[in-house]
Amino acid sequence: MIGLKRGTVRLTVHQDEWIYEAENTIKKLKELLGDTAIDIQHIGSTAISSIHAKPIIDIVIGVRELNAIQPYIKALRENGFIFRGEDVPGQVLFVKGDFEEDLRTHHIHVVMWRGSEWNNYINFRDYLNAFPEKALIYDDCKQRLATRFSSNRKCYTEGKRNLIDTFLEEARLWRAKQQQNNAHLSGS
Repeated sequence: MIGLKRGTVRLTVHQDEWIYEAENTIKKLKELLGDTAIDIQHIGSTAISSIHAKPIIDIVIGVRELNAIQPYIKALRENGFIFRGEDVPGQVLFVKGDFEEDLRTHHIHVVMWRGSEWNNYINFRDYLNAFPEKALIYDDCKQRLATRFSSNRKCYTEGKRNLIDTFLEEARLWRAKQQQNNAHLSGS
């Protein structure tokens, strides 16, 4: 099952369907955006198989400049991806879903490729996939907040902020160490 009413929080155990949906969405976005999209990846909790997630597929698109997406807004809309603008500084958001039912199925985040937002999305996902014990801590936090704030996504999101910030810093250090080890192994 994919989709959630806007503003609500309901967590679900991981579904294989999410991986297939993300792959199909990425393929479609690559067709629509061509070389403008340097990289497109599945992110967020639906990309972490060991935890519960809101059944909304999060995708990140890396571009050289945020305004590079502007010429594609119409084509994206014609394919169900609705432009929502710069939802947070340094990021443009598109959403997909059943808007008559106020249901969201996909969040498409457009960011600068290899910029801080890109790195945070990728590092967070990879870190939690690499360290299941950290993923379980995050999952526990999410489940407690989802029970408490099932109809207030803003409070749910704010409640995760400190833990996310901690894990983002741990993930940044982990990635830097990986890169250092890779450079050492390659003789650089």
